[in-house]
Amino acid sequence: MIARIFVLLLLMIILSDIYIDRRLLRRLTRYLWWQRLLWWTPGIILFIYTLVLTFSRDFAPERIELLNVYLFLFGVLAIPKFLFAICSILGWGHCRFHHTKNNWGNLVGLVLAIAQIVIIIYGSTIGFRRLDIRHEDFYSPDVPAEFDGYRIVQFSDAHLGTYRGSSSQILKKIIGSINAQKPDLIVFTGDLQNMAPDELYDFIPLLSSLYAKDGVCSILGNHDYSDYIKADDVTKVANERELISREREFGWSLLLNDNKAIKRGNDSIIVAGLENDGRKGEPKRADIGKALAGVDSRNFVLMLAHDPRLWRRDILPNSRAQLTLSGHTHAMQFEIFGWSPASLMYDEWGGMYHEGNRALNVSVGMGGFIPFRIGASNEIVVITLHRKGI
Repeated sequence: MIARIFVLLLLMIILSDIYIDRRLLRRLTRYLWWQRLLWWTPGIILFIYTLVLTFSRDFAPERIELLNVYLFLFGVLAIPKFLFAICSILGWGHCRFHHTKNNWGNLVGLVLAIAQIVIIIYGSTIGFRRLDIRHEDFYSPDVPAEFDGYRIVQFSDAHLGTYRGSSSQILKKIIGSINAQKPDLIVFTGDLQNMAPDELYDFIPLLSSLYAKDGVCSILGNHDYSDYIKADDVTKVANERELISREREFGWSLLLNDNKAIKRGNDSIIVAGLENDGRKGEPKRADIGKALAGVDSRNFVLMLAHDPRLWRRDILPNSRAQLTLSGHTHAMQFEIFGWSPASLMYDEWGGMYHEGNRALNVSVGMGGFIPFRIGASNEIVVITLHRKGI
């Protein structure tokens, strides 16, 4: 992860420090050697930290806490100085062009730097601990009479490795909230781990405690495969098999391009689960034909697909699944006034979307590879099915 952009990161660290040191600090009446050392020390530490993480074999270090600490420090040390330096340079250019003396860029940069520090601290603490329970109603004439009022709880993108240590209390709160909804069915829409199945070990009893009348159905997300570690094929296959085995050990029905019928009296609905199929470089294993094998065209189908882009690309044109549940986007863990940068990448990134009588719900998830959220709080979604008059 860091290795992909380490040159940019190093330049942000070093150039900002050089600029502020030479153009501002040296102009102070007294700028003693120890003060200069004090100024440079955080940047030097962050510079070395960046180099160390660059040599990680995998997408992230095995101890994810090392990456999380780095990103926090980068957010409160490097980015604020970079923002200040950019604003200061622009302000200096304005002064030179208009022949003025007051560099208002310094003030703007200072305000932005302080705001950045506040955002990082809030998002890494209070923001990441918040939990929203979103309620949605889905109306369709295809909902069987016996399933009118049927309650489904969706949770997604757990990224369990992020919850190890003191953050485990957040996960306990989320699992408790899911059970408190007394759902008929619980569905998990992928990304249980960050990188490897050993992240699950501490949480086996907790995840096994999830309870719904019709159990838990789950699918795999892009992080649940072995594409985020550098290892031989034997190790990768073993990791995938272990993750699959663990999910089933929880008592979950893991659907790998497969489906499951849920019955109520003489009525039934079908829960179908696709394997992951995402952007270039991510696992592409979805097979909608296999997932719907044996399904009658008259059945109500609840489709689980980790990446919401599958909805328009494959599910709408190649099936008649009435309701699709996805995750994956996390809303990029940032949302303000209803806008998220995820909207630049995804047509559907968070919430319920309709296309005629069919719908897609995208959960912004309940975790993240990085423990940070602003606006796009951890969420569970309670979806109630309603039979609409024909």
